[in-house]
Amino acid sequence: MSFRTASGGRIDRSRVLRFSFDGRRMTGFEGDTLASALLANGVHLMGRSFKYHRPRGLVAAGPEEPNALMRISRPGGPSTPNLRASTVTLFDGLVAESQNRFPSLRFDLGEVADWMSAVLPAGFYYKTFKGPGSAWHRLWEPLIRRAAGLGRAPEGPDPDRYAHRFAHADVLVVGAGAAGLAAARAAAATGARVILCDEQPEPGGGLLSDPAAEIEGMTAADWVAAVLAGLAANARVTLLPRTTAFGHFPHNMLGLAQRLTDHLASPPPDGPRERLWMVRAKQVVFAAGAIERPLVFAGNDRPGVMLAGAAGSLLHRHAVMVGSRIVVVTAHDAAYQVALDLKAAGTDVSLIAELRDSGGAWQSRAAAAGITVSTGMRVAGTSGRLRVSGIALLTREGSTRRVACDAVLMSGGFTPSVHLHSQARGRLAFDPALDAFVPDGSVEQVRSAGACRGVYGLDDALRDGAQAGEAAARGQAGSPVPPGDAGGGMLGVAAGTPDGRRFVDFQNDVTDKDLVLAMREGFRSIEHVKRYTTTGMATDQGKLSNMNTLGIVAAGRGMDVPGVGLTTFRMPYTPTSFGAFAGYRRGALFDPVRTPPTHGLAAALGAVFEDVGPWKRARYFPRRAETMDQAVTRECLAVRGGVGMFDASTLGKVEVCGPDAAEFLERMYVNPWKKLAPGRCRYGISSPYPCLGRDGGSAARGVPPIPAPSGDRPAFVESTP
Repeated sequence: MSFRTASGGRIDRSRVLRFSFDGRRMTGFEGDTLASALLANGVHLMGRSFKYHRPRGLVAAGPEEPNALMRISRPGGPSTPNLRASTVTLFDGLVAESQNRFPSLRFDLGEVADWMSAVLPAGFYYKTFKGPGSAWHRLWEPLIRRAAGLGRAPEGPDPDRYAHRFAHADVLVVGAGAAGLAAARAAAATGARVILCDEQPEPGGGLLSDPAAEIEGMTAADWVAAVLAGLAANARVTLLPRTTAFGHFPHNMLGLAQRLTDHLASPPPDGPRERLWMVRAKQVVFAAGAIERPLVFAGNDRPGVMLAGAAGSLLHRHAVMVGSRIVVVTAHDAAYQVALDLKAAGTDVSLIAELRDSGGAWQSRAAAAGITVSTGMRVAGTSGRLRVSGIALLTREGSTRRVACDAVLMSGGFTPSVHLHSQARGRLAFDPALDAFVPDGSVEQVRSAGACRGVYGLDDALRDGAQAGEAAARGQAGSPVPPGDAGGGMLGVAAGTPDGRRFVDFQNDVTDKDLVLAMREGFRSIEHVKRYTTTGMATDQGKLSNMNTLGIVAAGRGMDVPGVGLTTFRMPYTPTSFGAFAGYRRGALFDPVRTPPTHGLAAALGAVFEDVGPWKRARYFPRRAETMDQAVTRECLAVRGGVGMFDASTLGKVEVCGPDAAEFLERMYVNPWKKLAPGRCRYGISSPYPCLGRDGGSAARGVPPIPAPSGDRPAFVESTP
């Protein structure tokens, strides 16, 4: 059954792309992601969880996706593990394989761990793998190492090339949604040098999933195209799509990973696959958006249970319906628009289960469209094995209502993406109206705009971005727009019964009970709870799990969320390839060998070389069976009695330029430099050792004369300048 809509989306239906998933041949369209193409073909089961090997499907449509991690390759080419199906651009001939399963995705023997989950709670490994005796080294460690990891690492050398580039900008804008585009346009209007990067193949962010939006008299898509055309025509603006800002480093140095060929069926043979940009910016504007928050209820991890915003993005960008009969469970207004859009596209949205007491005006709009809305609901659980087949809901009166469905959409509000701000040593403040942390100043020259600081309304986000961009370009403080209505939201457990497992971290199989267990065993610091349970670790970095974790821990300790604190967001923001970091420094270039002009002569004379930084420098010249001490003694005698030569090419050099170079050096160095004539040279700090003449030159200091050497071979000695 095809789940593709008859029209709509931003795909090119005239270009059919063929790909395979676990050996099964399928088709998609130009503009699809691997995830959207799989869903269009009715595939919801995309992976297995790390710990319990539970069946898992797509949850999100962006880099926060925890489940659909796959191994991607081209026919006959190398493969790359652990790529998110939600961020992999479909190309003709793509080969995708699921991971972390044996012998197959549908039948995985590792699922026995799920049956034993009662004896495998959080931290069980700390208590189990201790004895007896040397069992750790002989039994437990080998077993754990074989079980560790999700994907299978490539075994051969990477045949691809990777490039590095340094760049400078007056303003670097991270994120090309509504706020980011407005910021880049405003900064460019001042004449500033601007770099705008966005991790998506097509800039526009959430505007591409909102066809009803209107900006400056244009549709959202037309406005995005007009702004991008204006920026592209500006010679002082650099646009970087498919580029992830993965880390902020001191003094506004940001690392950007640009993917150049991963979306191409036939990449150019000599071009780089990725380029690592190292950008030093005077000012940085973060417009990274917000991440929809999942709900924590029993059975929330089954394939087919996903975020409402992801379903909306798949519909509007890729013309894919995530199911034929959908139930929406929400504590936020944003899910209503998704439900209305799916209903208009012909999908049966059978019910909106509102966890709040009322959905406000949205409730009336949904009812007018023929969608049933039940308020004050709680989730008792879901059913289904390889795909969700139903959901059980608790009504206000305590009765259970069971609804058949093949997709459940959930929305618990939004969490501003503050990862890069936090990396920039930025402060965070908890906003109780948003149930989230928002940026609150930084020691670096950075500022946030739009949804990543809790400004969600479109008009407000555009105004906030424009003010941030102009203020950054002019080096001013600016007047940020205050956060608006959050539209609801929920932290912590949204279930109505204590039965069933409620997952907080999908990738690491962490449940709310694991968090409670950690607190019961004495862990108080949120960082300790994180490490004991592994919630928010690995690729997640708190994107989906962090705020719900904080809500559950806060409730368990009888305190508010700010009192619990916040975990550390470490770089990279999303997994980044080793090849991008290595660049050209691979193989012989990983640790380049440099040789001085006399290297060939020294090698011909039988020199033993030593590594001095990247240089190969002759250490001594043994004759026949001489030891190093014997050879050095002979060489010293040769120099004392005759002459020696030292190649100083390996010594470090510093170039100081400018009209005040001599003044600068005299302030920093012990030697006088102002009287040094042009074209002349002078040694710096001289050797602390006395120079010895032919006869030793130091008899008065008790140094005996050194006899003249014999033989006619030249001597090379090492000297400390």
